[in-house]
Amino acid sequence: MKTGSRIGFLDECGFSERPTVCRTWAPKGQTPIIRSTGSWRTRSVIGLLTATPRGGRPKFYLRIFKTTIHDTQIIRFLKETRRHIRGRLILLWDGLAAHRSKRTLAFLKTQRHWLSVERFPPYAPELNPVEYPWSSAKRTRLANFSPDSVAMLDARIRSYARTVRRRPKLLQGFLKTSSLFA
Repeated sequence: MKTGSRIGFLDECGFSERPTVCRTWAPKGQTPIIRSTGSWRTRSVIGLLTATPRGGRPKFYLRIFKTTIHDTQIIRFLKETRRHIRGRLILLWDGLAAHRSKRTLAFLKTQRHWLSVERFPPYAPELNPVEYPWSSAKRTRLANFSPDSVAMLDARIRSYARTVRRRPKLLQGFLKTSSLFA
């Protein structure tokens, strides 16, 4: 494929101060205890995984938001991400209401010179490679993590994103796991 375009996969995820409980260990006979502040404050995250049409040169972009994801956040993320993407981008995403809003659709019409958008089929999250970094984060870096503040949660999310960005083989693994790339 010689379109000169990159393919991008976008998805949103939520994280909270309440720990995602995964298996843990403790000495025999002692039940492991994960302490929590009891707070339920959350962060919403938008992630974008881009690659060449054959899955080469993957890149991962992430933005943390204090509110839930609406069209305002989607548009802001796309504007901010545009600075980092050279050439055209074919964006694939799910059917989130914020992706289909009038404001988002109007914005997308003004971006046709560099951005074209396609939707994943409904109920097919396994096709979206960005689902896999979220799953990985919740099973590794954020598993059993109970921050004292949302600032600590933000720092841990950013730390995870930096780790993923520095590991192109891991990003390629996410692409291949989606079964869209050989």
